[in-house]
Amino acid sequence: MTDIFTYPQANLIAGVDEVGRGPLVGDVVTAAVILDPARPIIGLADSKKLSEKRREFLYQEIKEKALAWCIGRADPAEIDELNILHATMLAMQRAVAGLAVTPDFVLIDGNRCPALAMPSQAVVKGDSRVAEISAASILAKVTRDREMVELDLAFPEYGFAKHKGYPTAAHLEQLARLGATVHHRRSFAPVRRALENVVVSG
Repeated sequence: MTDIFTYPQANLIAGVDEVGRGPLVGDVVTAAVILDPARPIIGLADSKKLSEKRREFLYQEIKEKALAWCIGRADPAEIDELNILHATMLAMQRAVAGLAVTPDFVLIDGNRCPALAMPSQAVVKGDSRVAEISAASILAKVTRDREMVELDLAFPEYGFAKHKGYPTAAHLEQLARLGATVHHRRSFAPVRRALENVVVSG
């Protein structure tokens, strides 16, 4: 991938992306990554366009080769309190703040940037245009997908391992039948409706 964004004044560029704005359950997960030019990673791309096997392989390679990386998150309670947009911005701030190396510049996937201590720029479709953002998208997606598989073990009747918390027909059906778990986002309309109609699951 050719990074089309170059900043002569910026030696260390971090890419940031999020996964999990749309699901009804679980954290919104973000990642920040500073790649090492001396240790290139082949095959970086938007995580959604990669197979699960390829994502898992790149996940390990990114963690091993990046100069720095960090996972940030906001939990369902924070999402309900702040709304999903502001919770996502908070999770991005946490990912950048947690980097072991401070970047000179931050590129954010999407059309807006959180308030950061260093200059930043939003890049629409950045996860398929900027290597650092692609790497962040892979770390965030693999992390969240794994968490949904773990949640599935605790609540197998909801099918979290399959739909990853997104509002699929199967998820909505189980939500209506069983009610919400403690991990559901109560401010999201389908969950709110389920809470009004069914006793909450533990």
